Amino acid sequence: MIHHLSIAARDPKNAAGVLAELMGGTAVPFPPNPGSFFALQLDDHGSGVEVYPAGTELRPGGDVGGNFVKTDPRTYGSTHFALSVSTDSNTVQAIAQRAGWHCYDCNRGPFHVIEVWVENETMVEILPPEYAREYLAFTRPDSIRAAMAKAGTASARHQH
Repeated sequence: MIHHLSIAARDPKNAAGVLAELMGGTAVPFPPNPGSFFALQLDDHGSGVEVYPAGTELRPGGDVGGNFVKTDPRTYGSTHFALSVSTDSNTVQAIAQRAGWHCYDCNRGPFHVIEVWVENETMVEILPPEYAREYLAFTRPDSIRAAMAKAGTASARHQH
């Protein structure tokens, strides 16, 4: 289980606030990296998303742990994550629209996701309860390997 992860945003406070709203949780400052915020789902797993200022890199720091290093911000990247929420799909889309973020209801074949693009740069696949059920059915330990082996490439999702 992944308990938390981090992403970067140009307005970490706002991004964490919107993510917290999508999760039905809350956002709080994240003191180890000033200017960062922690979107907490407030569930029994400690689930959350740390949102750092754009351009933050984590670098090894030995026994004291990773160091936060400021660099030039980037835009798109390959990092994304799927996040199950108790929020219904219409509310997810309304929250994303209010934030001014791209939002797309997508059919991945065996399951659906709502792509919410944090600040229109970082993708989060939101799984409202009905989508989470589809995803969990697809990823069951007794069937995921076979399902992935026979899955095709979605050529419409590749640009060169």
